[in-house]
Amino acid sequence: MTNVLSKHIDRFTEADIDSEIVIMRLDSGEFYSLSETAAAIWRLIDGERDRDAVIVAAAREFQTSREVVAEDVGEFLAQLQETGLLAPS
Repeated sequence: MTNVLSKHIDRFTEADIDSEIVIMRLDSGEFYSLSETAAAIWRLIDGERDRDAVIVAAAREFQTSREVVAEDVGEFLAQLQETGLLAPS
């Protein structure tokens, strides 16, 4: 598998509260709250899947087509890279 998605685990701490994930950047103290779709995608980024595998798994989880989730996954991954939570792939 190429371009495996990996979180910068040394840059944040996270807590899973009910169905929400709260992430705090350690260097800036910024907080991010992920719920529903974003939380599900965050959980799928396990250091073993690439972008396509995350899209397939998200489509399966939400019982929809790859095409429906591909844009949302792509946008979310771009946001994670911008915030420094996701390593460049």
